[in-house]
Amino acid sequence: MHLRRWAGAATLAVALGCSYAEPSTPRVVLVQPSGTQVPANLLRISIRFATQVEGPLLPSITLLRADGRKIQEPFLEQELWSPDGNVLTVMMHPGRVKSGLKARAEMGPILSVGDDVSLAIDGHPIKRWRVGPTDEAGPITSAWKVSAVRAESLQPLVVALDAPIDGRDAGYLAIADAGGRRVAGRARLTVGESAWTFTPDAPWRAGAYKLVVRGTLEDPAGNRMGSRFETSIHSPPGPAADAVVPFAVVSPRSGAAR
Repeated sequence: MHLRRWAGAATLAVALGCSYAEPSTPRVVLVQPSGTQVPANLLRISIRFATQVEGPLLPSITLLRADGRKIQEPFLEQELWSPDGNVLTVMMHPGRVKSGLKARAEMGPILSVGDDVSLAIDGHPIKRWRVGPTDEAGPITSAWKVSAVRAESLQPLVVALDAPIDGRDAGYLAIADAGGRRVAGRARLTVGESAWTFTPDAPWRAGAYKLVVRGTLEDPAGNRMGSRFETSIHSPPGPAADAVVPFAVVSPRSGAAR
């Protein structure tokens, strides 16, 4: 009886010109790196979706050359999802990113300088990049520039970084006041993850501050402050160490902040 009802419903759907819809491609909100160029040794890509995504997605994701050909086996077969299920981090195959390893020797590097590549889901490009030189140094905090902000204002503080950092690492930077208390506010990465913008919840007070940077902060190639992803197993890097960038906010009557 149930089978006849199902068959009847299917027949009616065909008669009305209906069909059973295929699952739609999830809507992408942001891909990081969000800039136009990535290093030849790019290690990870993050994709933010409009809503939570159900089921494995990696089989639907491809990396395409300018002529539309797929790059073979570029990703590590592992899906790293954010707790809310909206952000997927895809790792490039480390064995093809790091020099001197078997996978790279047999299959070659994934990206080469001068390439134009596209990231696609179900064959639909969602982000295009030009491949730039290999990134061989991690973030250099001594080269960062902290913008001036006005005391008694909610003016955003902008930190111009020396190069893009990993798109998922905005929370690896924080502001502390002279007493070491964390300043509450909202942080985000802009300008292709090469600028960190912080908007305080309460107006700035005149005084000394410091930008605290977690030692595990990485760039898109997996380099950390003071260490490289390419480090040999025979000379491993030392433990990660936090960095501090001091700055001051002065009273409007005393001049600009530094």
